[in-house]
Amino acid sequence: MKNRIDVWCSDINLRVFQDELFEKVTKTKAENLHKPVLLAETLELLKPHGSETFVDATLGLGGHAEAILAAAGKIIVFGIDQDTEAIGFARERLKKFGERIKIFHANFAEIRQVLSDAKVEKVDGVLADLGVSSLQFDSATRGFSFRFDAPLDMRMDANSDSETAAEMLERLSEFEIARIIYEYGEERFSRRIARRIVEKRTQGEAVSTTKELVELVERSVKRSKRDKIHPATRTFQALRIAVNGELEILEQFVRDTVDVLKKDGRFAVITFHSLEDRIVKQTLQKLAGKCFCPPRLPKCACGASKQVEILTKKPLVPVEAELEVNPRARSAKLRACLKL
Repeated sequence: MKNRIDVWCSDINLRVFQDELFEKVTKTKAENLHKPVLLAETLELLKPHGSETFVDATLGLGGHAEAILAAAGKIIVFGIDQDTEAIGFARERLKKFGERIKIFHANFAEIRQVLSDAKVEKVDGVLADLGVSSLQFDSATRGFSFRFDAPLDMRMDANSDSETAAEMLERLSEFEIARIIYEYGEERFSRRIARRIVEKRTQGEAVSTTKELVELVERSVKRSKRDKIHPATRTFQALRIAVNGELEILEQFVRDTVDVLKKDGRFAVITFHSLEDRIVKQTLQKLAGKCFCPPRLPKCACGASKQVEILTKKPLVPVEAELEVNPRARSAKLRACLKL
C-alpha cells in the first residue's frame, strides 16, 4: 500500500470524499472542535461498505464514526469513550443515524466487556484514535493544555475517582517524577523539572495548576529559537500519559481487539507518541508471527503467533494538505492489520 493513499473506493475519490466529510463533520455543535485525523486513509484501510459492525474504541466527538456510518446504510458502530463531555457531543452529532450508533461510557481497553455486554461476539472492524481530542485540549478547565490556567487534572474521565496530575505530583518522589517525564515525555531536562516540583512542594506550595507547572518548566528547560514546540509540551504529555495509564493498557488492548475481530476483519490504530507507536508496531508484529526473543532462546517466549497480516509496512502520516487544515495532526501515525 502506498504511503500516500490516493485511490478510489466504491467509485468515490477518497481525496474528494475527505474534503466533503471535513465540511459535513464540523457543521455540528462540535464545530471547529474536531477534525478527524487521517480520515481518508482510515476509511481505505477499514473498507466499510455493507451491513458490517464496527467499533470506534475512542469515539471522541464522533468524526471517524460519522464517516464510517455514512459509508453504507446498514453499518452499525459501537462507540466507546470515557469522556462524558465528548460523549454528549458525539450523541448529538450522530443521532441522525438512529439505532445504528450505540455509545458506551468506558475505557477503550474494556472493548471485550463492552461487546460482551452488548451480546456481540465478533466485529468486522475496529478503529482506535489514541490522541487527545480538541475538546479536551481546548478546555479551559480540564488541565490538558498549558494555554489556560486551570486545575492540574488531566484525567480523560473527569468524573472518575482516579488520581489527578496535581495529586500525583504531590505524592511521587523526585526520582519517580523525573522518570515519568523522561520516559513518557522524552524530556532531557526531566531531573531539573522534578527537582523544582519537589522544592516547591517542600515549601508548602504544591504544584496544583497548569500555570504553576508551565512557569516551573520554563525556568527549568533550555530551548533554542529553532525549537518549534512549547517548553512545557513534553512534560504535559508525560503527565497525561501517566495519569491515564495509557501505555500500560495498550499492548493488551491491541491483542484483545485482534481477538474480537472476525476472519478478514480489520483494525486501524492512530498514535501520536513514539512510545505508543512502538508498542502498537511491536504488538502487531508479534501477532503477525515475528519473534522478538533472543536468538539463542530454544523456544519463543514473547508470544509471537501468526494471527494477522500487517497492512501498513510503514505507518501512514498526514499529507501536507491535511496539516494545513489541522496542524495538530502533525505527529499522527496510522497502522492497520487484517485478521487471518
